This record gives sequence, C-alpha cells and structure tokens, in this order.
Amino acid sequence: MELRVHGVAGVGAGQMLGCRAVDQVAGDRRAGFYRPRAQPRHTSGPNGTVLEAYQWSKLPSGTAGRTLSLVFLLPFMLSNMTFWMRPAAGGLQSGVTALCRLLALTLTLLYALTAAGVALDLVGWTCLGSPRCLAGRGWLSWLAGRPVGLRLALLALVPLAAVALVWLLSARQARSYGAFRSPAADPQDDRLTALDRWDVGPTAKRLRAVHVAAAFVALDLVLLAARAAAGRSVAVVGLSALAGALLAACVVLLCVPNLLEPTSTAGTTDRMPVVLHVVAGGLTVATLGAVATEPVRWPRSNGLPNFDGIVAIVFVAQMALLVALAVLVLWRPGGRDRRPALLHGLGAVVVATVAAGLAGALSGELAYRTASLLSGPTFVLGPNDPAVPAPAYRWAILAFFLTTIAGGAAWAVITLSARGDRRRAAAAIVARDYPDAPPEATSQVQRVRKAVIRASFTEQLGSLGIAYACLTVIGLAAGVLALVGLEPGPLAQGHLGVPTGALSVVMAIGSYMILAVVGGLLVGGLFTHETAGFRRYVGVLWDVGTFWPRAAHPFAPPCYTDRAVPELTERICRLAGRYDGVVLSGHSHGSVILAATVLRLPAEVRRRVALLTYASPLTRLYGQLHPAYFGEPVLHEVGDRIGWRWLNLWSYTDPIGGWIFSEHRPGDPPVRPPPAALVDRRLRDPENLLAQPGESAPPQVKGHMPNESDDRYAAAVRELADRLRADWEQRGSRPDRRAA
Repeated sequence: MELRVHGVAGVGAGQMLGCRAVDQVAGDRRAGFYRPRAQPRHTSGPNGTVLEAYQWSKLPSGTAGRTLSLVFLLPFMLSNMTFWMRPAAGGLQSGVTALCRLLALTLTLLYALTAAGVALDLVGWTCLGSPRCLAGRGWLSWLAGRPVGLRLALLALVPLAAVALVWLLSARQARSYGAFRSPAADPQDDRLTALDRWDVGPTAKRLRAVHVAAAFVALDLVLLAARAAAGRSVAVVGLSALAGALLAACVVLLCVPNLLEPTSTAGTTDRMPVVLHVVAGGLTVATLGAVATEPVRWPRSNGLPNFDGIVAIVFVAQMALLVALAVLVLWRPGGRDRRPALLHGLGAVVVATVAAGLAGALSGELAYRTASLLSGPTFVLGPNDPAVPAPAYRWAILAFFLTTIAGGAAWAVITLSARGDRRRAAAAIVARDYPDAPPEATSQVQRVRKAVIRASFTEQLGSLGIAYACLTVIGLAAGVLALVGLEPGPLAQGHLGVPTGALSVVMAIGSYMILAVVGGLLVGGLFTHETAGFRRYVGVLWDVGTFWPRAAHPFAPPCYTDRAVPELTERICRLAGRYDGVVLSGHSHGSVILAATVLRLPAEVRRRVALLTYASPLTRLYGQLHPAYFGEPVLHEVGDRIGWRWLNLWSYTDPIGGWIFSEHRPGDPPVRPPPAALVDRRLRDPENLLAQPGESAPPQVKGHMPNESDDRYAAAVRELADRLRADWEQRGSRPDRRAA
C-alpha cells in the first residue's frame, strides 16, 4: 500500500492519485481517504503498490467564514507559534515558555482594552459628551442624558461581548474532534507524540480560563481607574485591590508550569477554570454595579480618565517581555547549535515581535477608524476633533508606518547585498548538474539558474525577519513616550520641526496602510479558500500556523493536528494489518504530518511502515524554527522507529523543501555516517534540458510542485516497497489478512 499525503497546496485526491475518478473509502467531507476507481491502469502504483490518498486541505480552512476568521485571529496564531519555537536547550525551556505565554497574555489584554477603548473611551465618554459628535446620531443620543457611570456600565457590555465571542469560539474546538482523539499520549511530553492532545487537555482549559479572567480584569481596571478620578471610595479601592490580585494570580499561573500544567485529572473535575470564571465574573458584576450606582461628580477630560496610561503600560510590558525573551534565547548554555539556523535561533523572538507589532497596528487602526467615523468625513484627525484615539494607539500607527518604510529599505539592502553570492552559487550548481549542456539549451539553463536563485532567497528571510523585529521593538518603545504623556504631534513639532498637520497626514497614511494590510489578508483568505493558486502561496501561513495546538494563546485558530494525526494513525494501523507494508508518502507539509504520525504508531505497526518524503521542509524550516520539536534528535528518532526505511527527495530549485540529514547527491561521499546519510537523494530539476522524443517543450522546472509522476519518485517507492518485502521474508511471516 502507498498512502499519499499532500502539502499545503491542497491538491485534490484525483491529482494526488493521477486519475480523475476516485472513491472515498474513509473519513468525511472535511478530510478523508480516497482510492482510484477499479480501472486497470489506475488500481496500482509502482511495482504493484495499491494507491490511497489522504486529503486534509479543508481541516485548516474549511468554510470561507472560518478562513476569514483566521485573518482577525492572526496575531493570536503567531503568538501561539512562539511556544513551539522554543530552543532545544533544556535549561531554557521553562523561562522561554513563561515569557511566550506572558506575551500571549498581553495580546489578550490589548484586545480587551481596544474593545473597551472603542466602546467606553471614544463612544461612552468622548462622543456622548460632545454635541457635535451626537448630531445626527439618534442611536446614541438616548444615552447622552444618562448618568456617566450608568452609560459606561451599559457600554461595557460591548467589550464583554467581544471577549465572550473569542471565548466561545475557542471552546468549540474541544468538542469538534472527539471521535478522533487517542488517549495514549501525555500533553506534557515535549515530543511530537502529544500534539493531538494539547487542545483538549486540562492545560488548554486552564489557559483559556486564565486569558478570559485577565480580559475581564482589564475591563474592570479601566472602569475602576476612571471611577477613581471622580473620587476614591472603599468599594473602588477594594475592587481595585481584588482586580490587581486576580491579574497577579493569572501571571503566576502562566509562569509556574506545575500550576498550569497539572498531572492527569482523569476521573476528576478540574476546578481551577470554574473558580477563575466565577471570581472574574463576580468581580466584573461588582465593578459594573459600583460604577453605575455610586453618585459622584465625574471630572471633565478629553478622554476616559487614566485609560491612556493603562494602554501604554501594556505596550511597555510587551517591549520589556520581548527584550527579556531575546536575552534569554541568545544566552545559551553549552554553545550554539552546529547548524546555522534560519533565524539564528531567534525564531520565537521574531515571530512574537511580529505578533505584537501586528496586534498593536490592528488595535490602533480600529481606534483610529472609529474616531474618524465619529468625527465625520475627514482624512486626518486633529486635536479639535470630537473623538481622538489614545496617544498609545497614535504612536502604534506612526510606528507601523515608520517600521514598514524602514523594513522595505532593509529588504532592499539585504537582497541586493546577497545577490552576487546567490548568483555565483546558482551558477556553480547548474554547471555541475549540466556539465555538457548543448548550445540549444542555453535558455533552459538560464531558466534553471533563475529558479535556483529564487529558491535560495529563503535563507535571506532570517536576516529580514530579525531586521523587522528590531524595528518593531523600537516602535513598541514608543509606548514609553505615551506612558509619560508625550504625544506624537507636539513632540515632532518641538524637537524635529515637523508641522502638526504634516504628522497628521503621515498618521492617516499609516492608517490606510494598515487598512490595506487587513484588506489584503481578507482577500487572500477568500481566494485561498476558493483558488488553488492562492492557497499554494497564501495558505501556507494558515496551514503552518494551525498545525500547532493552542499551548500559548487559547484564542488562536483551532488546531487540525488533533484530528489528522489520530486519523492517520488509525488508518495506517488498519492498512498495515491487511497489506505486506505501507509506504507513507508525504509532500511538503504532508511530510511534517507523517513525521508526527510515525511517532504515534505502535511498535508492531512501525515494522511494516516505510517513509518517503519529497519537497520536505522538515530540516530547512521546521528543524530550524522549531528545534525542540523537529531538531536532529526527533528526526533521528523517526528514522530509528521505522528501521531507517526512509528516503527523502529534494532539489536546489525548491524554495521550501530541502535535505534532512545530509546535503549531497548520489555518488558524493556522505558527510554523515549511515544510516542517516542514506536518507537524502538530491534530484536534478529538471532531469533533462531538452525536450524528449515525442514532446515539443523542454521539461518544466518543478521546484516545490508535487512530482508523483516522476520516474525517480516511482523508483523510490519501489525501493521502499522492496525493503518492506525483504523484511517480511527475513522474518518469515506475513500479515493475517483474514483477521484484518
């Protein structure tokens, strides 16, 4: 049996199997196993293997609505990925884990504060206190005559609903894939064997409860800080102390692994989530009651009292946590890894920085856009407008504009500086692969050389990511300026001589740039769902991001691994009992799913399994970005468990896939001792430069495209099938098909 698993391109089952007519033999409409219909030329693959394909492309995307939801949850997804990008050094695991989870918590706080800023600061305080803003807005005027405390308490239902929305969306996944769960693994295991248990374990429930409680506390603190400006009372002081204590408890829970990741709770009810929900809900009800009912004289101000400082504190906390994470990752006891990493070991820092910068930009854009709508049709917002966002949000928009411009300049410098080396390396590769290229193949040789140059750009992404992360951290440092009360306009005019109007135009342009990013993500999400071409490029982000369970941020998009891995495991076990062996064939991200599946197979099944990977990012991307989970020890464990019946096909024209253990082609002396040195097979792409007899065009440069129709792919399948047959003959036994 040859079982094929596709990559992020999401090709159809017919394309994987090389035929149009296919039948689904297991699974459902979202993911399933397919076989060719009973036709003589399609019933078997190389050397008599029976073909079957696993199509999982609808698990991470599904409906168009779910795909669009990934756009709005993108910062949460990126922050969740940082947990799985921890360095492999054991002494750093706990510290990096705590910092990644605290950074994820700041995104939840920023989400809650942004919803509170729109409802309470811009609408409830600023707009309802301005006759100019209320003009023509009958849907708001009914609140204008209410006491300030009452209208703030009523409008607080909006951010509460926003928190409840992501809470309910994240809780749905715990009930989605109940029939596919396998209870054998412990979610606390650092290996890939626990991937399909994280989202449904007690850790995920506690993590979700912590974030919900912290979001409720953020809203409580906004209301209590505003109420304190009108005069302190015993109720306000007491509730503020309780809110601070609850927020501190949430931080402690995230920092102490034994509290958040308990031992097995089988047969018992985990009370911690219930306690957190009850305490946070009760505190919020008490806060709303105190703010709505206490008769006080509220002060007059341009914005909700003390709200600007609370938002600025969150931005400053993000900057401090990012710096601490960078210091901790760079300080590695025992030296650096032997292999140069794509992001030089800073993958968690870079992705966390991008998540924080994107969250700040989206929050600033929402506040800025709401203020623009409330102030009327205007291109820029001035100090005399009835609704102006908090200084921290204005700094975030300005930082995004400057970071984007500087990032583009850094991209140009890094790309141009490395172009010469990439061209020389590509020329050497092509000259070695095609030493006797005929003159009529000159254009094809140039085409191959350009493909190799484009594919080598992947190695430059690390430098670009680090440069952008540094610029983003500098932008987050603007939160310090907002914390001390400095605003962009007066500061730029007093120290740089920039007119206030010009800075307002720059901020408006930055706002429209963020809006363009959001629009691009929305369009990309829609076309990713509808168009295979968009899915091949844009869908990579969704498929890779949702591969990882929600171990740092509970509001990230749901993980599909908790279905794909158990479903594949069960199917392979069933097929191994019916056939002489199973050749697992994984293209691109499919090889990553199969690697996680191999580690879950029982010992008696692993003896009947071989692995073929092609265009695989296991080492080039995953091994470098996720060293603790796809580093050399884990990949060696995969090879050991299947008796090193493993072949990996790769080429220099592939921008994503690459070698796993050894960068050499057949005939070259291996740089590693067997059996790992025998896994990788470098292919010349294309195999020939000129058109073959009967063809009018030269062979296509495949790059990262699937190549199941390639003769070299078929030869690899035959080799693995022969190894499995030889093992059966050596053991002198065959599977009991009657029992199967």
